[in-house]
Amino acid sequence: MAEHVEKKITDSEWEVMRVVWAQKHVTSKEIIEVLEKKMSWKPATTKTFIGRLVKKGMLSTEAEGKKFIYSANVVEGDVIRETLHDLLDHICDRDVGNTIGTMITQATLSVQDIENLKKILEMKESEAVEDIPCTCTPGQCRCQDHSCGSRH
Repeated sequence: MAEHVEKKITDSEWEVMRVVWAQKHVTSKEIIEVLEKKMSWKPATTKTFIGRLVKKGMLSTEAEGKKFIYSANVVEGDVIRETLHDLLDHICDRDVGNTIGTMITQATLSVQDIENLKKILEMKESEAVEDIPCTCTPGQCRCQDHSCGSRH
């Protein structure tokens, strides 16, 4: 496991990581095959992204004969949670609820997903506050003109 892992990744690096997370242990050839089909990338492009992910500490390599086997040094769910946390840190606290609502509206959900969301909302209701205070630096949101939170 790498000591330092840079968990901020580009959209293209996400594509590589999804293949590695799905396959657990995978060769560059296998990654290339999947991403040639999905993204129409040339092998050199995929290898560049693999190299970047190794450098960031997100992928580890193990030599097996003449080929390298890649595996993830990070758990997919952890990276998703950290990315979501980063996103929410970049918007006004008063707009978080609307943002989550937009995400739910745009997602395809199963009946079980909806049941889980209902349970989460019921639990959150007991700790809900009447008003969310804005913690933005003045000039970084529209709370001063009272339109923040109703932009969508």
